[in-house]
Amino acid sequence: MLRISGIRLGLDQEEGSIPSEISKKLRLREADIISWDIWKKSVDARRKSNITFVYTVDFQVKDEKTILNKFSRKGVSPATVEKREYMRRDTIKGLRPVVVGTGPAGLFAGLVLSEMGFRPILLERGKRIEERVKDVREFWETGKLNTESNVQFGEGGAGTFSDGKLTTMTNDPRSRKVLEYFVQAGAPRDILYVNKPHIGTDILRRVVINMRKKIISLGGEVRFDSRVTGFEMVDGRVKAVMINESERLQTDRVVLALGHSARDTFQMLNENGFNIQQKSFSIGVRIEHPQELVDMSQYGKSHGHPRLGAADYKLAGHFENGRSAYTFCMCPGGTVVAAASERGMLVTNGMSEHARNKENANAALLVNVGPEDFGDEHPLAGMYFQRSWEEKAFVEGGGDYRAPAQRVGDFLKDKESEDIGKVKPSYRPGVRMTDLRRCLPGYVTDTLKLALVEFDRKLKGFADPDAIMTGVETRSSSPVRILRDDGYQSNIRGIYPTGEGAGYAGGIISAAVDGIRIAEAIGEEEEI
Repeated sequence: MLRISGIRLGLDQEEGSIPSEISKKLRLREADIISWDIWKKSVDARRKSNITFVYTVDFQVKDEKTILNKFSRKGVSPATVEKREYMRRDTIKGLRPVVVGTGPAGLFAGLVLSEMGFRPILLERGKRIEERVKDVREFWETGKLNTESNVQFGEGGAGTFSDGKLTTMTNDPRSRKVLEYFVQAGAPRDILYVNKPHIGTDILRRVVINMRKKIISLGGEVRFDSRVTGFEMVDGRVKAVMINESERLQTDRVVLALGHSARDTFQMLNENGFNIQQKSFSIGVRIEHPQELVDMSQYGKSHGHPRLGAADYKLAGHFENGRSAYTFCMCPGGTVVAAASERGMLVTNGMSEHARNKENANAALLVNVGPEDFGDEHPLAGMYFQRSWEEKAFVEGGGDYRAPAQRVGDFLKDKESEDIGKVKPSYRPGVRMTDLRRCLPGYVTDTLKLALVEFDRKLKGFADPDAIMTGVETRSSSPVRILRDDGYQSNIRGIYPTGEGAGYAGGIISAAVDGIRIAEAIGEEEEI
């Protein structure tokens, strides 16, 4: 197979015309193209009067050598695909490994360990998706929070109630393997090649269930309502994990795939002598605009074209006060959701279904914070910092899990909002219009003001006076890093911190890749 880049189609050209475009570019007969498949697809909207799709395509012809020699300087190259397969063992030397957490890192570590014959035991403190969805819906509708089954805790991790975005900054070749696993589990095949792939929370739930079933079919085990409350250690090495403070599960290898909200577990690890560091993260708000505003800004007169779908954006800036701000986890056609996991605290997040067809677009609008802001050198000071602002937001929202919200126009004028404008907040159980300065640090609100003005220059309408800001978003990433060595083990031997909660990932793909990396390391240790 050969690979060719730079194939362009207009909005009204079907993908079936790709062979014709290849033949024009390479001066071939279309009939000479034996087969073809899309490798990458993106939208070029730099010229809004002429928006195009840009493709990289793998194709097969009889005389590949001649084509390659003739057009290597015009975007033609050999089509290389890394195949990553895992050898299955009939027996393993040690005990069955335990995976703590079933977010992306834990699920993919468990899946690869299962493929290698380790028969891992996955422990999830929350519930299986089928039950978890009911608990989350009840919280959104009534404000009744289940602290062990919510947007943060349960099968699939926090990403299960999200947009299911699969974009990543990592160039690790394992990223392709992650996408292939998702497709095998029922995700749309186009995530293999679109530039900004997403699954959507509705489809992602089914995908995670299928991954669980595959792990079990390969000899693994998945236990729910199983919170790890301690470790038994001898001479600095793990010997067992304690579950729900009463059950002892013997093991010599633990994949510690915590989510970024496992605060009680962070506390337990610190008390048990794990090397933990403070880590920078970001806090801010969710900002909502009409999706049509974003579409018009990004696509101009072509907005609403069925092949374009809902537009997204990504904005960032560094300001004269020394702070940075950026948008994160942008959810086109989505909703702002209640994401608390502890009573008396208020947290927001964003979510989209696969269709991305809701009225509003939303994104986190965040400001970086670091150890210098936490006011303490304690390893968990960042976590306590998060909690303090979540508690203030809970009070400001009325103490019933309604979220504090403010119109952008009022926020820029330091004026408390009394009512909503043309943008209807999507957050459930509801919002209370207020002044967000009462539940965010002053340097954060000052930076958000600068960001709103700057980002409005980049995306017209971003600072629309009626846009809604809902607070607070505090869990963009983990507030800690659980230190590990070059072999991925913590200072407690046999324990492998991984993924977002441990401070080594920042999204579904990077967390999944890190989980695979840990599984591979365990496989290599087995062979020594």
